Amino acid sequence: MLLKAENIHKSYTDTQKRVDVLRGVGLEVAEGASVAIVGPSGAGKSTLLHVLGGLDAPDAGAVLLGGQDLYAAGDAGRVALRNRDIGFVFQFYHLLPEFTALENVLLPAFVRQGRGRIGALEEAGRAALARVGLAERASHKPSQLSGGEQQRVAIARAVINRPRVLLCDEPTGNLDSASGANVIDIILGIHTDGQAVVIVTHDEAVAARCGRIVHMRDGLLTKVK
Repeated sequence: MLLKAENIHKSYTDTQKRVDVLRGVGLEVAEGASVAIVGPSGAGKSTLLHVLGGLDAPDAGAVLLGGQDLYAAGDAGRVALRNRDIGFVFQFYHLLPEFTALENVLLPAFVRQGRGRIGALEEAGRAALARVGLAERASHKPSQLSGGEQQRVAIARAVINRPRVLLCDEPTGNLDSASGANVIDIILGIHTDGQAVVIVTHDEAVAARCGRIVHMRDGLLTKVK
């Protein structure tokens, strides 16, 4: 199993009370699988995705990536695993406004490999942009790109290191229907290359295109297909 969550618990405390966001969640994602996580706002979907991706440690439970415990690896080990094997696509792109599309795409590659092979890395970055249909926009900054184009840059950035799993949090939530459909086409096209894809979405049409649909409510999985 490529990615496995075991009995995940996660809570937060605000000024008034403790909120149990995840209450014993277990999930398995096979290599090459496409999984949609759906449910109402506040169900814990995004929190689960962040825990799966090594961004937010659980209070209890384990996340195994290729059999390795993500949160037992220490901070440095977890960062290295995340950079190598996990790609993220978020609703709001998170592109650096002062950098070009190509420079944004290359950031994870520089973190992983340094700048010693900058020529080869730039070639890989341009190939990633071409893959999402933005070969001619490499020198444009985010402010010069549409929302759909910015999300496609974010996808290229997420896959530049050829991660084993791509985690997407409402990747179409900030886009019109045509741009959103294009983004999902690209994400699921990446999936067909053998990478696993997990998508948190409110869009039933997006979920229906995935191989499995997982339903969440009140921090629990209520139905898994």
